[in-house]
Amino acid sequence: MMGPAHSLSGAAAWLGVGAAAAAAGHPMPWPVLVVGALICAGAALAPDLDHKSATISRAFGPISRGLCEVVDKLSYAVYKATKSRHDARRSGGHRTLTHTWLWAVLIGGGASVAAITGGRWAVLAILFVHLVLAVEGLLWRAARVSSDVLVWLLGATSAWILAGVLDEPGNGANWLFTGPGQEYLWLGLPIVLGALVHDIGDALTVSGCPILWPIPIAGKRWYPMGPPKGMRFRAGSWVELKVLMPVFMLLGGVGGAAALNVI
Repeated sequence: MMGPAHSLSGAAAWLGVGAAAAAAGHPMPWPVLVVGALICAGAALAPDLDHKSATISRAFGPISRGLCEVVDKLSYAVYKATKSRHDARRSGGHRTLTHTWLWAVLIGGGASVAAITGGRWAVLAILFVHLVLAVEGLLWRAARVSSDVLVWLLGATSAWILAGVLDEPGNGANWLFTGPGQEYLWLGLPIVLGALVHDIGDALTVSGCPILWPIPIAGKRWYPMGPPKGMRFRAGSWVELKVLMPVFMLLGGVGGAAALNVI
């Protein structure tokens, strides 16, 4: 899928988690619901850091472009080192390492560790990166005609404001994890979810996605998971734009309303 659909599906997924958490007796304070949805929307773009034309690879200028080259080469090296004789030959690392469940867990877990060990500045950095990506994904038309600096300033300002809101008693810094020193441990959850939602979205397209690597399937380490061929679509096609995106918006609205006990 394309960036806007990925971000929209990520936000909808977190709002759905909010509804499920409320039903399970662990309701999210509204700041956690909002911030988590934005983080998840941004994290849903992150797996494409292995592609030089992706939104995330352009989002932070030379830094993200350079990181993209490193991630692409790393992904390709891992693919070559672990592929079976049944896996296809490749010339690059796109839709390999960063499009797996293991990568999602590692990135989300790393963010949680950074949040509880790095203090406020680590939390601000995590929020800044994902809020910039959320703007690039959800407000992509405005972001395309705006300068990168303005998007970065919006991300930085929003991160500072939202971190201040979360720090207020009862607003969710210690949501779900209430032990001493566990504030913001939950930040890794929307990051994991966003990456997995991205992978599931890509699995619906014609190329599929090796979400379950390194589990071998049909003799392949990098088996491209997905529905039957006849049910797949091309990225950017009318199915994505006219069907899936409106569905994501509807599901996100219902999930948000249920999370806030409006319905």
